[in-house]
Amino acid sequence: MKYLILMTLAAFTLVGCDKEKAAIEDQKDATKAAIDNRKDAVNAAAKEAKKQTEVDAEIEKARIDAEKAAAQARLDAEKKAAEARAQFEKAKVDAEKK
Repeated sequence: MKYLILMTLAAFTLVGCDKEKAAIEDQKDATKAAIDNRKDAVNAAAKEAKKQTEVDAEIEKARIDAEKAAAQARLDAEKKAAEARAQFEKAKVDAEKK
């Protein structure tokens, strides 16, 4: 009888210990899952930030190209105006000689 009582106490102690271990294991698993979820969120945010940076870079490139084209058009217009002025001055000189 004495051994039966000791065996019963030992069984209850082991069962109680197993429940604590199971609770600790469950807590560990929940913590790991939460960390994995945060990692996924960080990865998704980084991926989105990279995409936005690429979009911003494309917009900036397009703006620079547009400014370049506008500047070149202005310079071409100035060049043609200078050529026209020169032709006018030459014609004026020719007209004065006659």
